[in-house]
Amino acid sequence: MSTVTDTQNPIPGAPTSVALLGTGPMGAPIARNILAGGVPLKLWNRTAEKARAIEGGQVAATPAEAAAEVVLTVLPDLPQVAALLSGEHGLLSGWRAAGIEEPVLVVHGTVSPVAVAEFAEDCRRRHGVTVVDAPLSGGTIGAEEGRLSTMVGGPADVVKRLLPLFGLYSSTVVRFGETGAGSTVKACNQIVVSATVTALAEAMAVATASGLDPGKVQSILAGGLANSEVLRQKGQRWIDGDFEGGGSAKNQLKDLNFIAEIAKDRGLKLPLSASVRGAFELMIDAGDGELDHTGIYRTVLGRSE
Repeated sequence: MSTVTDTQNPIPGAPTSVALLGTGPMGAPIARNILAGGVPLKLWNRTAEKARAIEGGQVAATPAEAAAEVVLTVLPDLPQVAALLSGEHGLLSGWRAAGIEEPVLVVHGTVSPVAVAEFAEDCRRRHGVTVVDAPLSGGTIGAEEGRLSTMVGGPADVVKRLLPLFGLYSSTVVRFGETGAGSTVKACNQIVVSATVTALAEAMAVATASGLDPGKVQSILAGGLANSEVLRQKGQRWIDGDFEGGGSAKNQLKDLNFIAEIAKDRGLKLPLSASVRGAFELMIDAGDGELDHTGIYRTVLGRSE
């Protein structure tokens, strides 16, 4: 990993003033990839030790100190992003102090398309801040390997400036329209992810209940039409029965609730998504909400405690 000391940005076209707020399981590897690309990076995290653990970054004590021309947020939901703006130690204060007149705020978390579009309009009208929604797919492994899929919504000229930066941790970046469009595409992605996780959990439950070796069953699935990135990344969890860490069930349900919101707004009925949503509601009601979403396997088997 390279340590950035030169203020000259070696990535052609990439922003030279960048901050990342939220150095959790996804944010930390994204930050490392940005720094490895030679881009100077300010870092802030509510638990400062996590930010300090990232070699080469400039750790800020507050969001205000982290204020940069481009601020990437890797946080669970939009309320956590909005909470960073106001107050003496907020981003708005930091941008004013730094003389940054047209800051860009990137929302990498999975949020409501309706809410982020409203948030973006409010930020633009009241503060002159451009909000770009750019949710990610690929999980922590994709983040570590720099091959995330990034779904982007925002003004075309702003997004164009961000593409070299996004390319440091993404293998696929596509702009779909104005702010909110990226989150709509992420909802489409999460329909497939949540359904695939649940389908594989049911398949593993059938295999286990039938006395079959789940590893051998997975090898057959991986060799045919049932193969998927979910199986590649998550398959070992069902073999080991280890559902700690990873993408939590409560966040999966959050995404499914956004999908239900979109379906209602568009006048759609999504029977599969509704069924999967019900399964995750049961999982969380049983106290398994902090487990990886593959832990829906426990719900299928009736093993939740």
